[in-house]
Amino acid sequence: MDRFAGQGRLAWWANHSMCLEMYDIDITVAVDPIGRRRATGRHAPALDSMQREGWDFLMEMDPHFSVTFPGEERGGFMVRVVEAEDGTLTLTEAPDWDGSANVTFDLT
Repeated sequence: MDRFAGQGRLAWWANHSMCLEMYDIDITVAVDPIGRRRATGRHAPALDSMQREGWDFLMEMDPHFSVTFPGEERGGFMVRVVEAEDGTLTLTEAPDWDGSANVTFDLT
């Protein structure tokens, strides 16, 4: 796949068997000259306030998601997501992500 434009889905996995949330996105994926996938997208539809709160929480915990396309139930590839102020999502392939993150909760 050199280029894809259409629908995709971001999934945030707590571990290999538990998906905490999925977000539909409009996405454009291109392969750069060294073979790495890069993508931009937007939430489709836009997030409501409750979804936004969950999104922000997950992004703060760990901005790594799997991205899948229509016809794929599970799999896809791992990406690191950065959201711009205007809501544009930039997804960078993260093949070396090991599925772990350091998360600290302040309970005081």
